[in-house]
Amino acid sequence: MEHIVTVQDAVTAFADWMEPTDAELDAIEAEMPAILADVEALDVQIALLDRAPSELDQRRARRGRHRVLATRVVIANRAASEVA
Repeated sequence: MEHIVTVQDAVTAFADWMEPTDAELDAIEAEMPAILADVEALDVQIALLDRAPSELDQRRARRGRHRVLATRVVIANRAASEVA
C-alpha cells in the first residue's frame, strides 16, 4: 500500500492550530462590505450573461459597480485615517 503525502497534508491543513488569528478576522470583517458589494455586482453580471441587457439592466450593472467603488473608497479612507 502506498501512502500519498498530499492526502496527509490536506487532512492536517485544517488542524485546530491553523485557525485565523484575531487580526486576520478583523481584516476580513473590515473588508466585508466590499466583499458583499462585489458579490452583488457579480450577481447582476451573471444574470446578464445570457441575454442582451436592457437599459434597466445596464443601470443595475452601473449601480453595482458604483457601489463597489464607493465601498472601497470608504474602506481606504478608514484605513488611511487609522494610520495617520
